[in-house]
Amino acid sequence: MGKYFGTDGFRGEANVNLTYEHAVKIGRYLGWYYGKRLNRSARIVIGKDTRRSSYMFEYALVTGITASGAEACIMHVTTTPSVSWVAKTDGFDCGIMISASHNPYYDNGIKLLNSEGEKMDEETIEGIEKYLDGEIEELPLASGHDIGRTVDYVAGRNRYIGYLISLASYSFRGKKIALDTANGSAWSIAKAVFDALGAETLIINNTPDGFNINENCGSTHIEGLQKFVVDNQCDAGFAYDGDADRCLCVDEKGNVVTGDHILYIYGLYMKERGKLLNNTVVTTVMSNFGLYKAFDAAGISYEKTKVGDKYVYENMVQNGHRIGGEQSGHIIFSKYANTGDGILTSLKVMQVMMDKEKPLSELAAPVRFYPQVLKNVRVKSKPEAQNDPDVQAAVAKVAEELGDNGRILVRESGTEPVIRVMVEAGSHEECEKYVDSVIDVIREKGHITE
Repeated sequence: MGKYFGTDGFRGEANVNLTYEHAVKIGRYLGWYYGKRLNRSARIVIGKDTRRSSYMFEYALVTGITASGAEACIMHVTTTPSVSWVAKTDGFDCGIMISASHNPYYDNGIKLLNSEGEKMDEETIEGIEKYLDGEIEELPLASGHDIGRTVDYVAGRNRYIGYLISLASYSFRGKKIALDTANGSAWSIAKAVFDALGAETLIINNTPDGFNINENCGSTHIEGLQKFVVDNQCDAGFAYDGDADRCLCVDEKGNVVTGDHILYIYGLYMKERGKLLNNTVVTTVMSNFGLYKAFDAAGISYEKTKVGDKYVYENMVQNGHRIGGEQSGHIIFSKYANTGDGILTSLKVMQVMMDKEKPLSELAAPVRFYPQVLKNVRVKSKPEAQNDPDVQAAVAKVAEELGDNGRILVRESGTEPVIRVMVEAGSHEECEKYVDSVIDVIREKGHITE
């Protein structure tokens, strides 16, 4: 991770630590860099979510891109996965999504994608960061016929909607489906897809005003959808985040179906049809222990990566795996997309429901979530605390006592001076006991900053 760009782009409070000037310079660099590398005018596609500041950042990026002689194609309000898909299928040199995902409205972010619709390579991002910090001399401005242009590219979003519809194997006629679009990017796209497939589609939180994105709604506040599904006797509900690259579900009884459940449901479905390449599903270390127990029972192998869909995707590409994701609902179906896609995920869950003729609650039932306790400890030095022999011994002791009935995970925060201690076990009380036993050792050794 760099100074500005983390695992999911450059994110911060709009015009506080992510400013209009940052966006202009990012656009300037990308337009210049690809133009120079390809020896022609670069083509860059841009999408945005519904935050008030997204319009400001869109115009700023366009200013920088066209000033460097490149073409900026505007998809307007759309989802992150749609920008990824269009960047790849329409031959763009790169793509930009303006969104802070599940964060509140006052934050925003700039996500960069390469020509394959994948997250931008570190070398290019390093160049952008050097330009932002003034370590690269000022870039030349285009003039005359070389000044870039802006193109309305809403047609790309519409073709992406058609692509999603084309992936469905079944009509959803006879199914009542609830959608919570978080007042974000999916607010019009998701309903169009489900309506086209014949569902009786009920939708909530689809009136964005620039300030209400993710506000008590969507995948991070799913309780509203839970009540709505039960009150309206829906067959299922799907909740997206602000840029719709993640999806959580609600079954017909109002229970939450997490990303872990989805990985199990579709992983098993692929295995049963002989489609699960390498017999492996990719997860992160934060997936629940109950998921791994369910995989073991089904004879499905799994790999664990660091937290972040970036690391999940990298593992999938390197090893040829077809499905992976996070508990938060970032699910990647590598045959169909190069990034998490919330609407695609909901279609895949519907496919299993329709094909097996089973309710979502029954499909998710084999995954029994283990109670979990996670505590954060502020420390003087993360490496010293993590590598202390006595701390490691305490962790090993907990792991031995838990055996096959739970697990302990101790990891460093990527952004704060914090050690995270997490235990999953048969009861909440067990989790508390084991987490506290490790934290006590960290404290006794003098690592904690009180």
